[in-house]
Amino acid sequence: MKALLLIDIQYDFLPSGSLAVPEGDAIIPIINNIQDRFDLIVATQDWHPKGHKSFASSHQGKKVFEMIDLNGLPQVLWPDHCVQGRHGAALSDSVNWNRTEAIFRKGTSPDIDSYSGFYDNGHRKATGLSEYLKGRHITDVYVAGLAADYCVYFTAKDALEEGFNTFVIEDATKAISADGFLQAKKDLQDKGGHLIQSSLL
Repeated sequence: MKALLLIDIQYDFLPSGSLAVPEGDAIIPIINNIQDRFDLIVATQDWHPKGHKSFASSHQGKKVFEMIDLNGLPQVLWPDHCVQGRHGAALSDSVNWNRTEAIFRKGTSPDIDSYSGFYDNGHRKATGLSEYLKGRHITDVYVAGLAADYCVYFTAKDALEEGFNTFVIEDATKAISADGFLQAKKDLQDKGGHLIQSSLL
């Protein structure tokens, strides 16, 4: 059984958003086109409380993209993004969500960030996604969405650790940093993950 995980396709990560991924909207037609090839579709949604500690604005004198220690974990300081209830946190209306059975919200704790759809960055709390997929007898997980070098990468890495055959659909994701995505791809492949093009699904 195959599941498609749609990661954080939200307005703040799309063009004109506060943390826009370059050409992030280019993946949407591909994602809409491949959905009928999967047994199950679920989504994740970045859902930060106002004043989240991953925001540069929450740290006096700090700048966007600086690195700090946040409760024992390395943390990139981001622009305010995907704040609960704001338009930027909404899932894009351009995506066909009709077959999406569940949405897993992440980044809801103000003191720790959560790139992965499975866990927060310290693996201190699970979202319930793994149990949901296993309860639906999913063996193969295909990851698409935004951004390739952060939330897609960390979701795929955790999917591997949870025992799923894991694929990143390379043309259905876009990265913040091309170099970051190259490193992410190498790490996933070294861990047994796969990269695939949507045309091969």
